[in-house]
Amino acid sequence: MTASAGPHGLMLCDDLIFFSRVSGAARAAGLTVRMVRTQTDLLAAVRAAAPGGVILDVHNPGLDLPGLLTELKAACEVMPRVTAYGSHVEADVLRAARQAGCDRVLPRSQFVKELEGQIGSWLGS
Repeated sequence: MTASAGPHGLMLCDDLIFFSRVSGAARAAGLTVRMVRTQTDLLAAVRAAAPGGVILDVHNPGLDLPGLLTELKAACEVMPRVTAYGSHVEADVLRAARQAGCDRVLPRSQFVKELEGQIGSWLGS
């Protein structure tokens, strides 16, 4: 990711089509967001350039959310804002994300509904 004057973020997901929707909303708000596909890639990207925010798909394969949040805290001087989304039918997974320490946890449908209006706060602007 190139350095930018404004806030930026990272998105952990493996859905390129959904990511393009999120990155388009970020671009429209004057922000940048980069997609990473694994927890390891996310942590490497955070260490390279601390983001203002991180967006997580709680259903990402291999995600250890409590472990990821612990490692994020250790890797950053200032903890980025963490917004998580997932399937509304898996309320236990969303509840676990809240308990793990995510700043905002939303069902995917609500995430989409709020995307354009909230992307700035999710990415720390």
